[in-house]
Amino acid sequence: MAGNVLARAYLRTIARLRRALGPRDDLAALWEQHTAFEFGQRDAAATMATMVAEPYVNHVPTMTGGYGQHELLRFYASHFIPTLPRDIKLVPISRTVGSDRLVDEFILCFTHDIEIDWMLPGVAPTGKYVEVPTVAIVQFRGNRVYNEHIYWDQATVLVQLGLLDPAGLPIAGVETALKMRDERQPSNTLMARWKTSAEQ
Repeated sequence: MAGNVLARAYLRTIARLRRALGPRDDLAALWEQHTAFEFGQRDAAATMATMVAEPYVNHVPTMTGGYGQHELLRFYASHFIPTLPRDIKLVPISRTVGSDRLVDEFILCFTHDIEIDWMLPGVAPTGKYVEVPTVAIVQFRGNRVYNEHIYWDQATVLVQLGLLDPAGLPIAGVETALKMRDERQPSNTLMARWKTSAEQ
């Protein structure tokens, strides 16, 4: 508890100091450049050049990524960039920018046309199209990326690929992405489905 209070106080202090004294780094522009090197140019060395000397990346659902320049460069060059599907794209939903971090909410869209080491290790390409809500929490030090925590619901990916049967489980497939795009999509469908199956 005390650690959380101190961390919030620290972030408020940093935000005030930056507003008053600078530097005023454009964190959104830095993140856009980083992701352009990853997904657009597909250049591991250029991606690493946007990061601090000892960065780390953690894809939380699969625990893939790396710590430090050597390990993370190897990850980007051997496991991430070469296994990006040809049509992969990020559809933005929301972005929040603080004094030293950015939170991006987006839908990751791709056709599973290659074995994706970092997301689906050991799963042969299915040729199926996937849309998965994703959150990236990115921390910066100065004008460089310090770390990334990337979250997505692995169950929704597996359902869309036909690798996990949602029947009898409180999970959904592409519906999770559809509701992210349109808040008017029905809510509570899993609860209704679960209640109906329990009553039978």
